[in-house]
Amino acid sequence: MFHKVAIIGGGAAAATLVSELLERRTQRPLHLDWYTGGAVAGRGVAYGTPSERHLLNVRAASMGMFVSKPGGFLEYAQALDPSVKGSDFLPRRMYGDFLQSRAEEAVKNAGSYGHDVNVLPFAAESVVPSAEGVTIGYGDGEAHAEAAVLAIGSLPPRPLPGVEEAAIASGRYITDPWPFLASAERDDRPLRVLVIGLGLTAVDVLLELSARWPNAHFDALSRHGKLPEPHLAAASAPNDDGGELIESMRDDANIRVWLRRLRETTAGAEDWRTVIDGMRPHTQSLWHDLPQAERSRFLRHARWAWERARHRMPPQVAATVAALEAEGRFTRGRGRMRAVHLSHDGSLAVVHGLPGGGDSTDSYDVVIQTVGLNTDTQRTEHRLVRQLVLGGLVTPDPLGLGFAALPDGHLLDGNGKPRPNLFAIGSLLRGALWESTAIPEIRKQAQSLAHMLLAEKMERVATR
Repeated sequence: MFHKVAIIGGGAAAATLVSELLERRTQRPLHLDWYTGGAVAGRGVAYGTPSERHLLNVRAASMGMFVSKPGGFLEYAQALDPSVKGSDFLPRRMYGDFLQSRAEEAVKNAGSYGHDVNVLPFAAESVVPSAEGVTIGYGDGEAHAEAAVLAIGSLPPRPLPGVEEAAIASGRYITDPWPFLASAERDDRPLRVLVIGLGLTAVDVLLELSARWPNAHFDALSRHGKLPEPHLAAASAPNDDGGELIESMRDDANIRVWLRRLRETTAGAEDWRTVIDGMRPHTQSLWHDLPQAERSRFLRHARWAWERARHRMPPQVAATVAALEAEGRFTRGRGRMRAVHLSHDGSLAVVHGLPGGGDSTDSYDVVIQTVGLNTDTQRTEHRLVRQLVLGGLVTPDPLGLGFAALPDGHLLDGNGKPRPNLFAIGSLLRGALWESTAIPEIRKQAQSLAHMLLAEKMERVATR
């Protein structure tokens, strides 16, 4: 058992793990240092938005913080509003409130379980593991722990290749949409806006700015020009838990074969969503069995299709986006962005490839990059991650999916061997788990990691 543990990160994964650790009674007290990075503990980027337009893309009944209490968020929401149903898609702001309140409660009650916790409003700038423990550098200080867990979420987005420095310096090319959305004010000018990418973040940007900029026109550019699929209005049960399909996939770990069998199964189902949802409990083990070459093939050719089917829009969000299209305020296009230049008049000239060949150049007032999570630990400016990678203390995932790690969260050192006292949870385990970003997966990781850190012989206090 580790008796002094450092948790690094202030988002949902960190809050869930902290709560798991602090709500267990152990034979010896646990000393926990939580480095939140100065943010409000528990909210992170995903649940830091104050907008009521930004909804969870999972129904309320499935968003509990703990494996042992999957309905915890629904109970919290119904205490605030008894009309809330388990099938509702609620604001992410409310979920952030839930995470923050539960984490604060766990910290407040830590002493009653015999634990000691320090919430430190600093970002860890260095982590040096050794046989004796882990040394954490932060601000002007340094601290020691027996083990450390990196729960830092995804990495800061980087500008796409081809975007010139002058375009970024102009303030019109937005690499990270979330700070921009937090500060964007109402603007009645007839702006022309390009959104690069068409995932759920692009949808969030469109929802918020179309309301704040009522006379703006929005174009979206992506490789296939397709939005995320919508959820059904009514909840539906997974299809046969995916049993027959999963077994056939295990028999032949080949992406082409998998896609063919998936198409055959969805063609015979009442609704394709039930098939995808039935696969969810098995996705991590399927990914684990997939050879590296097949993982690479999936990322090149099938990732986009899987993401839009797996990460879906709430029905009301899909209806709003469809209305914007019908009004002519939103247009989707296929193609690849090749370059962004700052024009003499201050606008941005965007060069993009056309599906049939050749290039086209269009002018925009604002360009917003929304191309998904950045998990490339080899090419990031994140100070802590750079220190770990450049120092040879960890191994980057070869496909840019975070850190090389064991499925249980142990990070691999520079020689590819598991470090006994350095772990990760959440987004930067995508290389090991693939499914590693949503709350249902995060809470399972938190439960398992808490077991490892504290060992199996402890009494779980039944207070939830």
